[in-house]
Amino acid sequence: MKGLFKSKPRTPADVVRHTRDLLLFVDRNSESRESKREEKQMSELFKNIRELKQILYGNSDSEPVAEACAQLTQEFFKEDTLRLFIKCLPKLNLEARKDATQVVANLQRQQVQFKLIASDYLEKNLDLMDVLIVGYENTDMALHYGAMLRECIRHQIVAKYVLNSPLMKKFFDYIQLPNFDIAADAAATFKELLTRHKSTVAEFLSKNYEWFFAEYNTKLLESSNYITRRQAVKESSKSIQIEAFHVFKLFAANQHKPADIVSIFVANKSKMLRLLEDFKIDKEDEQFEADKAQVMKEIEAL
Repeated sequence: MKGLFKSKPRTPADVVRHTRDLLLFVDRNSESRESKREEKQMSELFKNIRELKQILYGNSDSEPVAEACAQLTQEFFKEDTLRLFIKCLPKLNLEARKDATQVVANLQRQQVQFKLIASDYLEKNLDLMDVLIVGYENTDMALHYGAMLRECIRHQIVAKYVLNSPLMKKFFDYIQLPNFDIAADAAATFKELLTRHKSTVAEFLSKNYEWFFAEYNTKLLESSNYITRRQAVKESSKSIQIEAFHVFKLFAANQHKPADIVSIFVANKSKMLRLLEDFKIDKEDEQFEADKAQVMKEIEAL
């Protein structure tokens, strides 16, 4: 008879809903605390977050199941669960924070019917990026929020928002923070912002060239802190050249170049063509060669 009354196994959507309810409880009870009840609820919350992580990442015995991941992802972004995760993160213990950070990171990459629904959610909730950016000012939360932020800026709409946010300037200060781990994490996020979405970065730099490089030179390259200077020039020269080429080709291929840009191209036409002719990368790359040929053709036609 006992077997007839076994509880039905929870679906991934059930776990998300229960987690959301627990987070709402934690969020509401920030002031008045009912110690025993809260202790029980927090314990349940930690178990649920660990279960979400196991569904998304699998465990030592099994790989993640695509259908379960899709169900979890759909339910997670149906309501403001991500906002609750970010808001309540400081109230979790260290292990639960790590698990929550990994859950949020994984969800940025989960596709449902070939669509990244995290991107759609974040497009309507871009203010969450403000919370993650200023999270670098909280020693206990900086690395968790930084890891979440780097995963969120995988989405171009999010990277564009961060690049054009007034808070972008704060990265020049965060990279100089005395805590090495936090400063290095901020530098990693800064690098990701400037290298992942090339067309967005090119647009950003063309509009913000003066203040950006003034800050970069004075606060990073000329910093009295050796570690900060190392972070500012960390990429290899070849990597910098390749990234610079990708930005440059967007200017060259633009069919509506401003007159002053055209003048610069014309004045330096022969030098640019010689430079591009000699510009090689370490491994054979047909796409790179095709891009280079097209850029040279555009310059020659000026």
